Amino acid sequence: MSSIKQFQVTFDCAQPERVARFWCEVLGYVVPQPPEGFDTWDDYNATKPAEERDSWFACTDPSGVGPRLYFQRVPEGKVVKNRLHLDVRVGTGLVGEERLATLEAECTRLLALGAVRVQLLYDGHDSCIVMQDIEGNEFCVD
Repeated sequence: MSSIKQFQVTFDCAQPERVARFWCEVLGYVVPQPPEGFDTWDDYNATKPAEERDSWFACTDPSGVGPRLYFQRVPEGKVVKNRLHLDVRVGTGLVGEERLATLEAECTRLLALGAVRVQLLYDGHDSCIVMQDIEGNEFCVD
């Protein structure tokens, strides 16, 4: 039996390119080159029927280690809490005040990108900050 070595994480959203570019900034990911034969993604989209234009976008880890993130346009808006979320791991190995300061610094950076701070979870030792991306999808700064 073989095991899966690669996977991608797919987000339903209203504006795929906007959300993808937000996550590129959060994670240090990059937008892949447009398909062969196209100089830009706009050139590629111009060849699609109107209903298919801007219907998806993706970003990738430039090191090739992290999963590809795929963003697809859906007609309905988000109405309930995510059943799955990403943890942005910036405080690994840190505890207490040092961890909290690192998480707060990252939170400040993400707020400038358009993220929303929801809640600090802190028990005096371990901590994370619950946030939302630019379309309201929850994630944690951990």
